[in-house]
Amino acid sequence: MSKKISLSLMALFISVQVSVNQQLVKAQTPTIPTSTTKSICPAQLGTSIDAIVNRPLFNRVRWGILVAPLSSGQTLYSRDAQKFFIPASNAKLLTTAVALQQLGADFRIRTSIYQNEDGNLTVVGRGDPSLNDTQLQALAQQLKQKGITQIKQLILDDSYIQGDAVNSTWQWEDIQADYGAPVSSFILNQNIFGLEFVPQTVGKTPKLLWKDSSESQQWLIVNQSVTVAAKQPSYINVTRDLTGKILRIQGQVAADSEPYLVDLPVVDPNYYFLRRFRTILATEKINLGNTLVANSAANQQELAAVESPLLSELVIETNQNSNNLYAEALLRTLAFKQPGVQNKSSADIGLEVVKTTLNKLGVDSTGYVLADGSGLSRRSLVTPEALVQTLQGMAKTPVADIYRASLPMAGKSGTLINRLRNTPAEGIVQAKTGTLSGAIALSGYVNSPQYPPLVFSIMVNQSDQPASVLRQAIDEIVVLLAQLRTC
Repeated sequence: MSKKISLSLMALFISVQVSVNQQLVKAQTPTIPTSTTKSICPAQLGTSIDAIVNRPLFNRVRWGILVAPLSSGQTLYSRDAQKFFIPASNAKLLTTAVALQQLGADFRIRTSIYQNEDGNLTVVGRGDPSLNDTQLQALAQQLKQKGITQIKQLILDDSYIQGDAVNSTWQWEDIQADYGAPVSSFILNQNIFGLEFVPQTVGKTPKLLWKDSSESQQWLIVNQSVTVAAKQPSYINVTRDLTGKILRIQGQVAADSEPYLVDLPVVDPNYYFLRRFRTILATEKINLGNTLVANSAANQQELAAVESPLLSELVIETNQNSNNLYAEALLRTLAFKQPGVQNKSSADIGLEVVKTTLNKLGVDSTGYVLADGSGLSRRSLVTPEALVQTLQGMAKTPVADIYRASLPMAGKSGTLINRLRNTPAEGIVQAKTGTLSGAIALSGYVNSPQYPPLVFSIMVNQSDQPASVLRQAIDEIVVLLAQLRTC
């Protein structure tokens, strides 16, 4: 077991629940407000927004809203804008802003294989969240081209990223879903493995297919699922036992349905990487002997290497698809800029870099308290004002266009592709979504055709209303912003 997963966190892996309900954390339910072509004056904005947030069904809901011009310190609308809210994935606005500022849009994360004096090879991982089997194949092919057909010992050096692979403040149900996968020096295939449940005849157990056959050897399967009649709902629950060796499967798959897909996070990223690399080396007819996870100070000649896409592309994946793993990897990458720091985790160092960088952007340091880089932690707190200040500050930087392009566009892309369609906001609003149970957020830019550019942050906390209801109300406010005109 990796040294980076503490015993306390391992206890949280006991009862994995993978079900449709988990998807609420990352799904963006489509909402389409009533389309209207009317325009409003700034003097009417306050009354119009109040009419939405003061509806009786929102009596017990906390709203935080700030709307301001992009290029000035004026305020068009404010409601508890200086109070803390759980930002959910709006926290990624802060992480990606700092990553672009500190690392530059052309930065890449390199994964290297070195040959040591004794002839053994060392793989050095640096937390590339985009690393996949295709790149492993490229590494193996580079080794083959160097004439290597036998590796006596392969050392996996995972020292580049320090600290626990799983954030200790994440909730237990989140770290057992694909969107809460562990983050360390080695990230492969986003540190998840997949299962497919293929329906059989009614009453029979669905056939279980593994996307990664090597992973199947790590588990004892107790499959108690069943194939049910056509048109019935399909759902699968997967639980792990105390030992982490047994997958217990329950649920049903309709006879006429497509295979039911389930993704689970790997337990130990290092050994998942080694299993996959051994399989891929074999395809290149390279025999791998012993493997070892250890720090290696004897790295000599780099024999093979692959690099991530440009940071500008990694940021797009982070914000467009609200990828938690990418956000957490970027946070830890910020620690690369702080060499020599001792006795701190890479994530903690990254959070310190976030604070100093945002301060230079003009963001009030008292306006946020971050526990992670993705917003999956409920201990992360941000004010609408801090988010607006970040959006305004980034608009003045050389990477302004890259940052803004990373955000989903209303009705067009990312997590907003099915929202705000056929409304005045479609195509002119770029904003980051955020979703946790009871916490919904949307913050970004508006390019109204009849009004100067705007920035906004809308956050809803402490609500028992369905996420779709909250998004509907938020989208109605955004449509108002898109209809502003100079009066």
